Amino acid sequence: MGLIQEFKEFVNRGNVVDLAVGVVVGAAFGKIVSSLVADIITPVIGLAVGGVSFNSLSIRLGGSDPAKPVLLNYGNFLQTIFDFLIVAFAIFMFVKVINNLQKKKEEVPATSPALSKEEILLGEIRDILKDMKKL
Repeated sequence: MGLIQEFKEFVNRGNVVDLAVGVVVGAAFGKIVSSLVADIITPVIGLAVGGVSFNSLSIRLGGSDPAKPVLLNYGNFLQTIFDFLIVAFAIFMFVKVINNLQKKKEEVPATSPALSKEEILLGEIRDILKDMKKL
């Protein structure tokens, strides 16, 4: 009974639920970014560099059967590194835009609260006293 109760308390904490939501949203966002890279950015880069595909790059290490050589596919590794760099840059730009939007919200001056009748009256008295000193 104690273990089940502790588990319920653990799951019902806000941090666990927030973490679960963050993981699910992060996974969904990861799919969006992966699609952006694979379907939009990578083809443009491939076109710009003349259609070079890193995936086909490999070194033949040998092997006893000539029909099934042992290959070191370093091209896949290079492609994965480039994909990571593109994804990291896309996320960096996304975070940069969000940070700029938050800064703009902070820069908007808050409107001053409405003055009470007493504050207005005191301001008028102050102005009258300043005018009287000038005379």
